Amino acid sequence: MVAILSVTAPIFVLMAIGYLAVRSGLLSKTDNQALGRFVLYFCIPALLFRAFAQRRLGEVFDASYLVAYGAGSMAAFVTVLLLARLWRGNIKAMSGMQAMGACSSNSAFIGYPIAVQVFGPVAGVALALCTLIENLITIPWGLAYAEGGSGNTQRWQQALLQSLRGLVRNPMIYGIGAGIVFSALSIPLPSFASSTLGLLATASSPVALFVIGGSLVGLQLDGQRTDIAIVVIGKLLLHPLAVAGTLLLLPATDPLLAKAAVLYAAVPMLSIYAVLAQRHGQQGFCAATLLATTVASFATITAWLWWLDAAPLR
Repeated sequence: MVAILSVTAPIFVLMAIGYLAVRSGLLSKTDNQALGRFVLYFCIPALLFRAFAQRRLGEVFDASYLVAYGAGSMAAFVTVLLLARLWRGNIKAMSGMQAMGACSSNSAFIGYPIAVQVFGPVAGVALALCTLIENLITIPWGLAYAEGGSGNTQRWQQALLQSLRGLVRNPMIYGIGAGIVFSALSIPLPSFASSTLGLLATASSPVALFVIGGSLVGLQLDGQRTDIAIVVIGKLLLHPLAVAGTLLLLPATDPLLAKAAVLYAAVPMLSIYAVLAQRHGQQGFCAATLLATTVASFATITAWLWWLDAAPLR
């Protein structure tokens, strides 16, 4: 347990430093957002590019991983959606955002910094695969369902297509795409390029955690405690449990990748959760849920790491 805490504690210490830096005024919210853009547009794409470019395609595209993570994520999506609908009734905007929050992990900013310490280089491959599932399935479907609450039967289809078209503006997808090209064509990276990408990739973990901490400044845990609890339990417990269950049912995959899949599912939702909810008037609820999930995740991530160490999937 001490070894596990030595991994998780620094993660949340860095978040706390980021929070205090913004809370004290040492850095402004704008400064913190600029750091976030640096990670999103430079560090993470470099990391994802290297994850593909330095390996053969057969080593990267693990079908069992993609199916398990995708099926587990959608199982969490549907379960939380049904619970939310039973609790609140026919409020599609809120239930859609709750379901999306329960199955869309902050893989890049929280998942990877933890996974790379525990699983090493395979964490980058797992991040790339999770990014594909999140951007192609869970986020688009969550937004589409929330959009369906407008009463227009065609709005959800338009929202789904708009979410998928938004992939062309996602820098992480460019990193994955370029890496696939280099891997498929076996193009070697010059040493200076590899070193430059390595520096950017290395910077992603500490800066991302700092940014997450700063982004929590100003968030408050308002009412709707049951609604928040549904998402917190769905994200931190149900999502990783569903992914672990599907992995056990599928043909064997790389043991480290299997463990990484559960860990990525166990981290809080994406940091722009509240931003995505603005269109549906749920930004306050989603901001409070993000705060509650992030705080609670210190205990749950530690527990999941202990479980993965004590009862390996393979």
